[in-house]
Parts: sequence; structure tokens; C-alpha cells
Amino acid sequence: MIYVHFKYEVGIWYENNIKYIYKQRKVMTEMGLMNFIKGQFIDVIEWVDTTTDTMVWKFERKGNEIKMGAQLTVRESQAAIFVNEGQIADVFTPGRYELSTQNMPIMTTLKSWKYGFNSPFKADVYFVNTKQFTNRKWGTANPIIRRDADFGVVRLRAFGIYSFKVDDPALFLKEILGTTPDFTAGEIEGQLKRQLVSGISDSLAESSIPVLDIAMNYDELGEEAVETLQPRFSAIGLKLVSLYIENVSLPEEVEKVLDKKTQMGVVGDMGTYTRYQTAEAIRDAAQNEGGGTAGAGVGLGAGVAMGKAMADAMNQPQTGGSSVKCPDCGTAVPEGARFCSGCGKPFGTDSCVSCNKPIPKGAAFCPECGSPQKEKCAKCGAEMIPGAKFCPECGNKKD
Repeated sequence: MIYVHFKYEVGIWYENNIKYIYKQRKVMTEMGLMNFIKGQFIDVIEWVDTTTDTMVWKFERKGNEIKMGAQLTVRESQAAIFVNEGQIADVFTPGRYELSTQNMPIMTTLKSWKYGFNSPFKADVYFVNTKQFTNRKWGTANPIIRRDADFGVVRLRAFGIYSFKVDDPALFLKEILGTTPDFTAGEIEGQLKRQLVSGISDSLAESSIPVLDIAMNYDELGEEAVETLQPRFSAIGLKLVSLYIENVSLPEEVEKVLDKKTQMGVVGDMGTYTRYQTAEAIRDAAQNEGGGTAGAGVGLGAGVAMGKAMADAMNQPQTGGSSVKCPDCGTAVPEGARFCSGCGKPFGTDSCVSCNKPIPKGAAFCPECGSPQKEKCAKCGAEMIPGAKFCPECGNKKD
């Protein structure tokens, strides 16, 4: 009797525990299924960019599906592109969207929705960064050859910065991105630089602006380059926002010539500058304390050379560069010199009224024939030009 009762109690306990275990397993199974469903469907689609160089980012979770009615958040300077089976289905601009048949007309057309409008769907979602990518550097790898009125054929180098942005996300996805999940500005920067250099080289080579005036036309050249290059950027869905030319440089040898020309412009009167340089050289030689016979000889030679240079400098005209010939030896003498540098004779423009020999200006008698060079009027005493028949003051006729 005791044994039967014990067996009955054990049976009741076993039955109760079996029910409990079954119940717990059922709860766990239901919870796992719900977790699976929750993990399978995506409720929120968004991208928070934490970089400064990313142009495109693909939203992807392997094996996940997007639930119809999910929330899509597209922030400012972003665009979201849905790609279904390799075909662009929808493009979303900044804003918050609830994915439904009303907000996804193209996707709705592509999908058959056999299981109702609330069923999940699979699609590739690309977020495109539409902000400006600034401070991108460009420069000419090889010099630009052009003709210039002042220097002839010259070689120019140029460099600067530019900025661009994605203007047509769908076109950019088709032409450049392909199926790449992540794309940065650095991956396309090389191609853009080559396009920029090509366009700017054409602008500089065809420009009629003189080399010396290019610096004051940087803005105009940059705007012209943007207008010329924009069609090339538009063909791949981009926009060239700005382009700045920071410097256009000449070859070193041309810059040296420019420096010399600038120095000559600062000096001005070369005669005055030569006399100044000669005086400075003489002063420096006088301050040289080198002793000995050899030093004295060198100093004497330098003094003679500098003396001759100074004499030549003294004979240089103060202004202009014209000269006249000495009537005795034919040596070319700067206009305004008092003595001929060839024969040493006094140099003037007056001639003797009798023998026609050159005489110093203002001389009363000719040093060659002794003839008086000036006459006085017998009536008023005014000076008369030799050979004149009438007095220039009173009109009295010469006897």
C-alpha cells in the first residue's frame, strides 16, 4: 500500500515537471523567434559621418531585410540611393521618411509585393556626401610653354587649391562608384587634378595677358578655368565649386633678368650711379691697410684704373646718351663735355668768324688767327655779331 502511494506521488511530480519544462521551452522558443524577427528587419536607416574625406558609404548588414514602414533619416549634405538588383530605384534628399509605397514609387513598381505591402524587402542603400570637399591642392607637374611679348617664349609653373562637390548622386554612382561600398575623395583626386591642370594650361597658354601682369589677373583666370572645366566635372556628376591660382612662377634665369631690370630702374641715372660706385671703390681702397711693395703696386694700379674710370664717368652726360664729334680729332665726346677726351683740346660749338676754327664758347679772339669775335656798334655801343651789317639794338648801319 505504501509502495503504490509512493508511485502515485512520483507520477504526479514527474507530470508537473514535464509540463513546466515544456512551458519554459515554449517561452524560450517564442522569445528566440521574436529576437530573430527583430534582428531580421531593419527599423532605422541612417548614416552619421565621422570622417572628413568619405564621399559614399554603403548601408549594409549581411542577411538583414528592410521592413516596409522603417524610418529613413537623410541629414543635410547627404543623399540616400536605393539600388534594387543593380538598378537605381529611388533617391532621397535630406529629410525623414517612412518607407512606404507612397514614398517609394519606383521601388513599388519594381517590386511585385506578392506577400502584401507590409512585407520586408532587400535593397542596397548608399549614402552620398554632398558637402564641399575643400582645400584640394593642384599644381603643374611640367612647365607650361607660352609666348610673351616681353620675354619671348617662356616656361610657366602654377599651383593653387580648388573645391568640388557631388552635384548628381545618381550619375556619380553610375559613372564612378560602381559597387564599391566605401569611396573617399582621395580616390578620385588624381583624375580631377589632371583635368584641372589640363584646363588651366590651355587658359594660360592661350591667354594674351603679359607675364608681368598675370599676378593681377589670378581671379579672372581662375573664374575662366572654372567655366571651361565645369562640363568635364558635370559629366561624372560633380560640380567644380571654386578654383584659386596662388602663384604663377617663371624660370629662375628669367627671374634673375627681372631682378636686374628692377635694379636698373631703381638706380635711374647710370652716370651718377657710376660716379658714386667709383667714389665708393676709391674709399674702400684707401682704407685697405695691406702693406709691402707688392701691396703698394697693386694699390697704385687700382688707383690708376679707378682714376681713369672716374675721369670717364666725369665726362659722361648727366642726362641722356647723345654725343658730338670733336672737330680736330673726330673723337665722339658726350654732349656737354668741356674738353675732348681724345686730343684734350677745349671743346665748344662756336667757330671763328674768320678762319672757321673751333673756339671756346664766349672767346673774344680766335686762338688760331687772332681775329676779334665780337664788334661794337659805333653809335650805341651794343655788341654786334661779327659780319652783321646792322646793329641789333639801334639799327645803325655798319660803316
